[in-house]
Amino acid sequence: MPTEPRFARFRRSPLTEHPGACEVPDSGMCLSTFVVLERAGRDGEVLLGRLDPSAPWWELGAIDPARVERIGERWMLPSRQLALFESPDDAARSILWEQLGVDALELEGPLVFSDPADEPGPGRRDPHWDLHFVYRGRWTAAEPPRNPSWRSLAFVDVRRLGRDEIARGQRDVLELAEVVPPVGEGPSATGRTRRP
Repeated sequence: MPTEPRFARFRRSPLTEHPGACEVPDSGMCLSTFVVLERAGRDGEVLLGRLDPSAPWWELGAIDPARVERIGERWMLPSRQLALFESPDDAARSILWEQLGVDALELEGPLVFSDPADEPGPGRRDPHWDLHFVYRGRWTAAEPPRNPSWRSLAFVDVRRLGRDEIARGQRDVLELAEVVPPVGEGPSATGRTRRP
């Protein structure tokens, strides 16, 4: 007997005619936009930042103070969750302006990735579902952008960074976007899917 499919159509109240259409993973889902700026002429160098914990990261990136503390000294990509009903393109433009102080830069994308995490336990994340919208661009200026929301912004050779040196999930985004090679068996073994 075939199983009725459950589609990713979410509502606040149950749909009586299609009861499986309103379920959300236990820890919810996130729609996030990432900007991957690569340094022109330098393979593997990507703009990463270390957060200034005194900056308003809840408004800039939907990062609560506890998570800012957990990120600590680790690098992260310019990124944030989408505001309600915001398009990924608008979020990418907001990231450029609000997090980097850049008002015009050509970006390609988005690449769209589905990243489900459904295996709770030690060392694993609670069941949830991330949809990533990844934009890529080239930085041609001699110096990286500056913004007071970061303690530092720098072009870093991400191929030389360990997974624990990058904020949680950000290495996964770089692997999915094929900026760095996957660790171990790669994204296909984790159930993550990619749409070019």
